[in-house]
Amino acid sequence: MHATPTLHAEAPAPVQAPLAPREQEVLRHIAAGRTYAQTARRMGVSPHTVDAYLRRVRVKSGLTSTAELMRLAIALGL
Repeated sequence: MHATPTLHAEAPAPVQAPLAPREQEVLRHIAAGRTYAQTARRMGVSPHTVDAYLRRVRVKSGLTSTAELMRLAIALGL
């Protein structure tokens, strides 16, 4: 009988600098499955601004993939 390996998701790396409220808002929308365009409409900004906020989140957190950003959003309670 073979044991099934258990996968343990590592906690996201701590954020190097606190996220601004708008960065948190963008992260929450993206984690909810919204597109850049949908997020932009809800926030009253352009999709380019949404992209800029997410780039800042990536720099501050050191994360690169969308999956890692989703884990960060969950860890932050967004």
